[in-house]
Amino acid sequence: MIKRIFSTFAALAVVLAFLAPAPLSAQGLRLVRDAEIETTIQIYATPLFQAAGLSPQSVRIFLVNDDSLNAFVTTGNRMFINTGLLIKAESPLAAIGVIAHETGHMAGGHVAIRGQSIENAQSTIIASYLLGIGAALATGRGEAASAIISGGQDVALKGFLGYSRSQESAADQAGIRLLEATKLSPQGLLDFMGVLRGQEVLLATSQDPYLRTHPLTQERISFLENAVAASPYKDSPPPEELVRLHERVRAKLIGFLWPISRVFQSYPEDDNSLESRYARSIAHYREAELDIALPLINGLIDENPDDPYFHELKGQMLYENARGAEAIPAFQKAADLLPDSPQLRFALAQAQIEANTPELDQKALENLTFTLRSEPNNSSAWRLSAIAYGRSGDTGMTALALSEAALARGRARESLQHARRAVKTLPKDTPSSLRAQDIEGLAERLVEKQDR
Repeated sequence: MIKRIFSTFAALAVVLAFLAPAPLSAQGLRLVRDAEIETTIQIYATPLFQAAGLSPQSVRIFLVNDDSLNAFVTTGNRMFINTGLLIKAESPLAAIGVIAHETGHMAGGHVAIRGQSIENAQSTIIASYLLGIGAALATGRGEAASAIISGGQDVALKGFLGYSRSQESAADQAGIRLLEATKLSPQGLLDFMGVLRGQEVLLATSQDPYLRTHPLTQERISFLENAVAASPYKDSPPPEELVRLHERVRAKLIGFLWPISRVFQSYPEDDNSLESRYARSIAHYREAELDIALPLINGLIDENPDDPYFHELKGQMLYENARGAEAIPAFQKAADLLPDSPQLRFALAQAQIEANTPELDQKALENLTFTLRSEPNNSSAWRLSAIAYGRSGDTGMTALALSEAALARGRARESLQHARRAVKTLPKDTPSSLRAQDIEGLAERLVEKQDR
């Protein structure tokens, strides 16, 4: 399920907020989440991270809702990839090539200079860019982040997120080594650079951000051409499984993010391929045409009964059209098929909470607890937990959950109020009580800092 992500690497709170998901409306957002797409990107990236000596678990990948070609890394091993890059990469090798290049930046420590720049930045444009993402997304208003950063984005990207020519060369060399280590052709990376090279004659405002932040030189192109020519994998096609995954990712993104007319142009009704039906089912669902969307997704489920993401999409269609009781079995099936997915368990919990029955509230709490183990700063998961605790009459845990939710959103005063109530209410010396005391102390320090 494509969802909003309210997260930040420069939040007002001192922790990284990984806040939670409400279904995507595809308008005005900057960052999105989707279990299927994130899993696919992890499949692309994990071998590269391992070859680079990086722990895949230590790298956080964020999907940016932007039609332009761009990808970049920041401090803390965070990688950002534009939806436009994934859509325009017709082969998985192009997307993987870019990820390999960015992994080269990460492994080479090229983000360290920019990390220092965050602390020393004097430019209000750059500061607005970072704080716009941080503050707006941390409060759950992705559209606000889009407005805040739009004014100075080009300058910020070029001056703050840009790389030197030597860093670009080093990342190219590292990227080629990583592709060789994973036995993939570097042709995709060269093809991607060829697309960028075609934009050099355009005005800067018409160029994709990747070109503006990653200086392209003839030396780089020549190096990549020679690397492709020398690669033993130069003529190797991408594995069929990667092609299948990539086509699904593109279809899903196009179905959710493109104008409806463009979706149907790209995936006409006479195209009976899986990815075409997938994209069209999403487009019809966006148009509230469930009489068409549901038969399409049901057909895909009939052909692929063990695909968790088709069941998830069916659940999303039903849930967002006030058919929550029907959505629960679909979400349950998705979670049963992929029980280790926090996002699928969260989606199920949402529908269970809405049902408003004691039995389903308890099951929802189990799913939310699982989600929060992986995403402890998931504000929406804490908020839903507070609802379930409140219905059961557990005022102490309700206060603690509300305190956690407020802290994750950077609302220190609100968090402090709930934490104090939790400390007074929860049984002494229990893990929950100790956690409430920890939050109380942290929130007090944050409030004091804000008041200076």
